[in-house]
Amino acid sequence: MKLEQCVDELLTYIKNEEFSGWDPYDGLNSLIAKKIGLKKFSFLRLLLIQSFKRNPINLRRLFMVPKGQNPKGIALCLNAICNIYNCNEKILKSINISKEECVELISELGNKLISISENGYSGTCWGYDFDWQARLLFLFPKGTPNVVCTAYAVESLINAYEISKNELFLEHAISSSDFILKDLNKKYFENGFIFSYSPLDGNNTVYNASFLGAKTLAYCYKYSGKEIYKKNALDAISHCIDMQNKDGSWFYGGLDVQKWIDSFHTAYNLEALNACKNIFSTSDFDHSMDKGFDFYINNFFLEDGTPKYYHDKIYPIDIHSPAQLMVLLCKFNKIFEYESIMKKVFDWTNNNMRSEKGYYFYQKHKFFTNKISYFRWSQAFMLNALTSYLKKINEN
Repeated sequence: MKLEQCVDELLTYIKNEEFSGWDPYDGLNSLIAKKIGLKKFSFLRLLLIQSFKRNPINLRRLFMVPKGQNPKGIALCLNAICNIYNCNEKILKSINISKEECVELISELGNKLISISENGYSGTCWGYDFDWQARLLFLFPKGTPNVVCTAYAVESLINAYEISKNELFLEHAISSSDFILKDLNKKYFENGFIFSYSPLDGNNTVYNASFLGAKTLAYCYKYSGKEIYKKNALDAISHCIDMQNKDGSWFYGGLDVQKWIDSFHTAYNLEALNACKNIFSTSDFDHSMDKGFDFYINNFFLEDGTPKYYHDKIYPIDIHSPAQLMVLLCKFNKIFEYESIMKKVFDWTNNNMRSEKGYYFYQKHKFFTNKISYFRWSQAFMLNALTSYLKKINEN
């Protein structure tokens, strides 16, 4: 299947859904669960979320879970439209969109993203449109801003600014630095610190979240020149590099229950390092990036193109895994160096995780496939990945 056809059909599907949809973690948005009091206890909250997330049968209509416009999903779609805009007219024609339509969508999605940012914090920030129970450790109420969602929003607004020159987009993107520096918590170590996932206490052990905080500060430094952004970004990176394992991998986080190694969070770390390397014009991270990339490319993909979730087992195969490969190879400018594996993963994904309607499935397990369509997790993520791939091919 051609890349242009995949982009065309997926974008059409997302536009028909009005840039909204369900999410793997949106079980607590159930109107029925709220009415009968299932949200009162952490165990029941976790049970409800996991029941919806793991079940290949979509229970959301039955339990009255409305479709939502997730900020990270909107940000990924905005970034995807920016990717498309930067392609040539021949490619635009092949996916049935014009430069003018791209500009209109960039304006629409950029303004939408700003309108759904969270109020009451030091800077512009974004959170998810559902309550989220993280194991039995933390409850993130709907709208609690977090650094991951904010990082994606900032990058997309900056890319939208570069096309539209809308100063409001850049203003809100740079404003996020105040959220990161003033509202997030820091846990200090001998060599640097780690940013917390959100302003809530205790959730300060996730490495990719801290990497994304550093990446966002790097973007803010690029457009403002403020040294405080650079200093804090480098301090956060310093600690996360120290936590890299000898083989080049990273655990998800510092807690005992976070000692797993997966493909897409590893790629997030590498993507953030690459952005900081380029913005700060430094080679200090090269050794860490080389080790990390070697581990990533050699441990998460089978010979036939199957994208693994974890380094030591295949299932579940998550749509994030092939998507993030496309993004990372584009960011590292290695699309053509690893063209063989990229083509195998692309073909495998379309043969095994794509609906005839143009959208992508959530996860493939050993004995079944979860074919539920999720906006943020699957469709927006894949649209950004496919258009990143398309843009990179266009550049060469």
